[in-house]
Amino acid sequence: MATEIKKEIQLEIAHVLFIDTVGYSKLSINEQRTVVDELTQIVCATEQFQKAEAADRLIKISTGDGMALVFYTSPEAPVRCAMELSQALKDHPRLQLRMGIHSGPVSGVVDVTGRTNLAGAGLNMAQRVMNCGDAGHILVSKHVAEDLEEYDEWRPLLHDLGECEVKHGVRVSLASLYTEELGNPAVPEKLKAARAAVAAKRKRTAFRWVSVGVLALLVAVAAIGFLFFRYAPRFAARALAVPEKSIAVLPFQNLSEEKANAFFADGVQDEILSDLAKVADLKVISRTSVMLYKAGNPRNLREIGQQLGVAHVLEGNVQRAGGKVRVNAQLVDTRTDKHLWGQTYDRDLADVFAIQSEIAEKIADQLEAKISSREKAAIAEQPTKDLAAYDLYVRATALIDNAAYQGEWKDDFQAVDLLNQAVARDPSFLLAYCRLAEAHDTLYFTSVDRTPNRLALAKAAIDSAFRLKPDSGEAHFALATHFYLGYLDYDRARDELAIAVRTLPNNAWIFHWSGRVDRRQGRWHDAVRNLEHAMELDPRNVNILTTAAVTYYYLRDYGQAKAIFDRIIALEPKNIADRLWRARWIAFERADLRPVQDVLGKNFTDNPALFRTDGAVCFAMALWARDPVAADRVLAAITDNTFGVRMGSVVFTRAYAAGLVARMKGDEDGARVAFSAARTEQEKVVRAQPDDLTQSVELCSLGLIDAALGRKQEALSEGRRAVEVLPVTKNAIEGADILYFNAVICAQVGERDLAIEQLKTLAKIPAGAHYGELRLDPFWDPLRGDPRFEQITASLAPKETTSK
Repeated sequence: MATEIKKEIQLEIAHVLFIDTVGYSKLSINEQRTVVDELTQIVCATEQFQKAEAADRLIKISTGDGMALVFYTSPEAPVRCAMELSQALKDHPRLQLRMGIHSGPVSGVVDVTGRTNLAGAGLNMAQRVMNCGDAGHILVSKHVAEDLEEYDEWRPLLHDLGECEVKHGVRVSLASLYTEELGNPAVPEKLKAARAAVAAKRKRTAFRWVSVGVLALLVAVAAIGFLFFRYAPRFAARALAVPEKSIAVLPFQNLSEEKANAFFADGVQDEILSDLAKVADLKVISRTSVMLYKAGNPRNLREIGQQLGVAHVLEGNVQRAGGKVRVNAQLVDTRTDKHLWGQTYDRDLADVFAIQSEIAEKIADQLEAKISSREKAAIAEQPTKDLAAYDLYVRATALIDNAAYQGEWKDDFQAVDLLNQAVARDPSFLLAYCRLAEAHDTLYFTSVDRTPNRLALAKAAIDSAFRLKPDSGEAHFALATHFYLGYLDYDRARDELAIAVRTLPNNAWIFHWSGRVDRRQGRWHDAVRNLEHAMELDPRNVNILTTAAVTYYYLRDYGQAKAIFDRIIALEPKNIADRLWRARWIAFERADLRPVQDVLGKNFTDNPALFRTDGAVCFAMALWARDPVAADRVLAAITDNTFGVRMGSVVFTRAYAAGLVARMKGDEDGARVAFSAARTEQEKVVRAQPDDLTQSVELCSLGLIDAALGRKQEALSEGRRAVEVLPVTKNAIEGADILYFNAVICAQVGERDLAIEQLKTLAKIPAGAHYGELRLDPFWDPLRGDPRFEQITASLAPKETTSK
């Protein structure tokens, strides 16, 4: 295929429009030439083509009887181009086109002629989608349809067609895009034929089964009744059965004389786990959950199997001495305690990675897992040939994981140092580059070091990983989190996660981050599905559990949120903050502060340590309780200058919070002094913000301050601007939080109608308003007594009594 590529040969997510001339082969050579020329002129005249061409974000590929347009601008570009073409074809009746659209990975290749060309799943899928259509059809893949459904403009034009079987038996999920004037509303003939074949088959078998079915039904009723009472416990056990091909690789015991080799033992266990996790036919529990079962402690394997939801565990020990290593491993059925396999390996230390791969292959074979050639090759890969570099990597990994669990992000600095040493020893150590990027991105996102240089260091590490292996799932995962944490680019993060999961099917973090992307893009059903799967793969990971609980809170499914926190409390019985958060859900759900007071004390004096660790929650609850003394006490213990009181990004500064407390005490002069100081500080912050999220958040905070000072027009302008910069359609969580506080601004400055209109929306959308905050938060006092406000509040009230 001829092409006009001027880009580097690299993998990118592209938005592809595939165009085909129907009946092209039946034309004479001269007619074919005329049709191609005519099509080219029409395509080049479209607005989307010209825009993308001018921005150098378009690649054109001739296919003989049509073409592929590869856009790098936005997912909507090929769709708008297709609609423009459909409109233009009304003046060219002899041109009969069918079009297919898909977004996916595309990369440059050098073909047999030595010329640069394009290839990749993005192109292949777009062509398959197109091949399902007839003349006039504009068909889009399910992936593209889901993206378009988020926009009011496209939603009414999308019509689900179900699945269509294409080449090699591949089934493609499709939607047809059409209006009353554009596109083709008819069901494609290929789908009609498939449906007719299914219907005919059903008709042939229906009569035969009717008579058999009646008799079978009578027999079944009797049998079910008998079996239920005879074998009820057996059915119950089967319903709770875990997957047969499921395993947890428990921490290996370090038998070496040098206790420093404990990290080495952890590394052996982790590599075996990672190798098994690459097998899609297995369910493999993630590292965080299994590390809770430290080696050397008594283990009840039956209980562990039940807690992790697996049928098998692998345990073992490692002894390292000089240049030798001994690894002992044994596979156990957790349901019967039966030892299924065991082996001891005595090898040179340099062979340790080969041992790990052998063990993984043996276990997969024992569990009768299907392993593809690609998976087998991945298992055989060695992370590095430098054991000293590997030791550094394992130590750094432990620091990164602990930082994520404890929130001690400065540990990532030490991890960065260790990983830099690791890649200096072995510049081909791909996994080390990926974890190095993760550490840099975390330091940036958590504002420990929110500088352009920190982002550049993360990108450099990712680039190094891709140079080593362009199709690495770990590299794509690192790039996904980089897009998310560094740029809040959820579309590109989603695309990279979709690539990563193909080779890392058991990586709970991929599903965790997918759920987080889903939330921000308003794909709440997908968010729940991904986070539930993440919890299944990593059932004792508190960070993943917390993300899932917060998601259910956004959806106002407080029962699920509390149930997940019950699991967290069981994992961390001494962590009183978990009980505070669970009590907080009840306050939001039922406007009942008694569970919070059970944790903090009626006068907020029982657990002052929580003021330092969870001061934002405590401060919000003190305000809701109308207790300025408690609020003052909490504020004095908070060390951060800013903190958020809702599950969003809008924050209070200490000065603004002090003003709220002073006003609650009746000290109006003190309140104005505090609010004025807050405004001076906040104006500087707003001017310094580089991106939409931080700018909109800080603008909203400034609007709250101006509302408190009675600066009505400034407050309304700032709140309105914040909503415009980051609407809910752009970010379903932070956008909803900003909309909420904009409604607060309107209420505070006396614009009741504006506040009510926004509350109507907030009462209907996820991450919007909750019953408890409308009932208890002093922010809403200006609206109390307004029938419209009371009606909105009542609509959010719990419908029935639920357990606490």
